[in-house]
Formats: sequence, structure tokens, C-alpha cells
Amino acid sequence: MQTVVGIRFKKAGKIYYFDPGDNDVTPGKFAIVETSRGMEFGEVVVAPKQVPDDEVIPPLKKVVRIASDEDCQKILENRQKEEEAFAMGLEKIQEHGLDMKLVDVEYTFDRSKVIFYFTADGRVDFRELVKDLAAVFRTRIELRQIGVRDEAKMIGGLGPCGRVLCCHTFLGEFEPVSIRMAKDQNLSLNPTKISGVCGRLMCCLRYESDTYEQNRAAAKAEENKPAGDEPADSKE
Repeated sequence: MQTVVGIRFKKAGKIYYFDPGDNDVTPGKFAIVETSRGMEFGEVVVAPKQVPDDEVIPPLKKVVRIASDEDCQKILENRQKEEEAFAMGLEKIQEHGLDMKLVDVEYTFDRSKVIFYFTADGRVDFRELVKDLAAVFRTRIELRQIGVRDEAKMIGGLGPCGRVLCCHTFLGEFEPVSIRMAKDQNLSLNPTKISGVCGRLMCCLRYESDTYEQNRAAAKAEENKPAGDEPADSKE
């Protein structure tokens, strides 16, 4: 067993496990942790707990420290820099005439890398764009192509139900959704009725899917139940 603490780096993002060490980490606090991308700033969302060794992907990185006021100020400065980088990214994409849509820009906590997230219908040759951006920001540049579901998760918005998108508020990871789930729930198979703002099947189709499957299995078992299995007191 290992003691771990769960930390999330983005709203509704995936939860990652870290070794809390001697730090006083409790849910709601912010912490600086060591990741494969360098030092990062995240929110503690799962209190320290014991988990089996097979649930931990080695090596287990450590929580370096609880975030200070200076760290929080640095994050605010990074957010401002991200807005400026987004505007510059749009300008450079237009200059290079690339068929791609810039979705978001992210600075790593230590500002050692700037990540540009984009969508595109196919592959994009952005090598010259990367060189141009590197000359402007004088740091490492990464362009990462994402799907339409990830785009909706980043941008947010209102779903057909009138509520803020689930993926933007609490869904840490996307789970497979199929048209069969809509059929099992007797929903309209009209694409406009069962698709989210991303154009894909709504994630909420999965919420009650297991219940429908269990009820269907129970009903089938009842139908196949031999007549002789009826309770004795139920016979005339």
C-alpha cells in the first residue's frame, strides 16, 4: 500500500496521484508538484489515502510544497500571458495560412513551455509556425491537436438541457457512448436530439445506461424462468 493524494490541474480535469510526503495537504489547498512537464500548480481534490501498489503508476512523483501567495500570483500572471499568447497565435496562424482553429493556450507553471491547442480536419504542417512562435516567445513551443469533445470541454457552454456542459464542470474523463444506449432508453434517434454541442453523442446517454441494462437482464431472466420455480404457496 502507498499513501497518495489526488491533484487536479484543470477544472473537471483528470485526477493524478502524488506522494504527499511531509506536506500538510488537504482538499481545497493548492500545491506545487513535480510532473513529466516540470513543476506544475494544482488543486488538492482527494485527501491523503492508502491505495494498493498496482493502482499507482511508478514512479510516483512528490508534492514539492503547498502553494504560496507568490505561486498563486504567478498563476494569475500566467493566465494573462496566455491571453496575449492566444492573440499572437491567431495572428501567426493567419499569416501562415494554416487551416486550423486555435482553441486554447497554456503556459506551464515554470513558463518553460507554451502549449497551443487546436482543432483541424486533417493533419497540419505547422513546423514553420512553431519556429515563428519560438522566436516570439523564446521558450519551448508545443502544438497539440485535439478532438471536438476536448474543444467543448475547454471552452464550455450550455447543453440542450440548459445546464453548463458536464465535460466542462465535473467529467474528468470521457467514457465511450454508443447509439445503442439511446435505443435502450427509447430516445429519439434523430442526431440533433441526442448530440451535444460538440456534434458527438451526448455524454449523459451513459448515465442511466447501466440501470437500463440491469433491468433488461432481470426482465429476460424472469421470462426464461421455468414455471416449476414458482413458490409453493403461490399455487392453487
